[in-house]
Amino acid sequence: MRSLLACFVLTVALGACATAPGPAATGAGSAAAGAEIGSRQVVGETAGEQPIPEQVAQAAADDWAQSDADDFGPEPDENDPLEIPNRMFFAFNEALDFAVIRPIAVTYRFIVPSGVRNSVRNFLRNLRSPVVLANDLLQGDLERAETTAARFFINSTIGLLGLFDIAADSGYPYHSEDFGQTLGTYGAGEGFYLVLPIFGPSSLRDAGGLVVDTLIDPLTYIAPEGVGIARGVATGVDLRSRTIDELDELKRDSLDFYARIRSLYRQNRESEINNGAPPADAPEFSVLPEGEDSSGADQSSAVVD
Repeated sequence: MRSLLACFVLTVALGACATAPGPAATGAGSAAAGAEIGSRQVVGETAGEQPIPEQVAQAAADDWAQSDADDFGPEPDENDPLEIPNRMFFAFNEALDFAVIRPIAVTYRFIVPSGVRNSVRNFLRNLRSPVVLANDLLQGDLERAETTAARFFINSTIGLLGLFDIAADSGYPYHSEDFGQTLGTYGAGEGFYLVLPIFGPSSLRDAGGLVVDTLIDPLTYIAPEGVGIARGVATGVDLRSRTIDELDELKRDSLDFYARIRSLYRQNRESEINNGAPPADAPEFSVLPEGEDSSGADQSSAVVD
């Protein structure tokens, strides 16, 4: 009986070993299956068949897993480390402009004729001529300094204390200079971006320049304090009355009004420092890159025309 039972167990064990695939067989079968799937994919691609949706989803998942999780959107602006308080002051200025400054500017533009508004601007510009002249001299620009001095003399006499810009008609156009621009001409960087309460966008360099301009302005010492405040208010209202439509349109077209104003301020300051000239590193499109055929450029210009 024991011999019969042993023979039965041995027979079952041998049968199981014979039917179960070994490791080699399993590997071969997997390779064969992979080859078959690969051949089907090749055939399908050759025949113009679309890939299986599950394969596309798996490939997308693999690409997503291998992507850099931190590479989403632009990096924060390195030149605006005070962005949070800057946005707070920007919101304060926006509220002040909405409640007070803009309504006054709109009323001023509506009531006061354009000729009178131009005379007010001319008068304010003439008052600031000593500051412009000082910065012209500090920059070593004698030609522009001569223009500023001639404008101040002509407009203060014939132009009735600057109410009429006679100098512009005489070949002495107006230009503005400040100590922030003077520092920029000597290579001083703008520093980090700032939003000043009431004064608006600025930078570390330009904010310091604003203080220096106040110190070198003769009216700071010879005029009562109320005159300086009145001049600042009049300058702000006049400037705001001339930018009402532009700022309204800019706000409507901007996804981030703060970032747009910051960018425009930097571009404008760079232009003022260069006196309107393009930056030194700007590409010269009139010069063809090395190896470029001039005939190709002519053909491209012909297509554009």
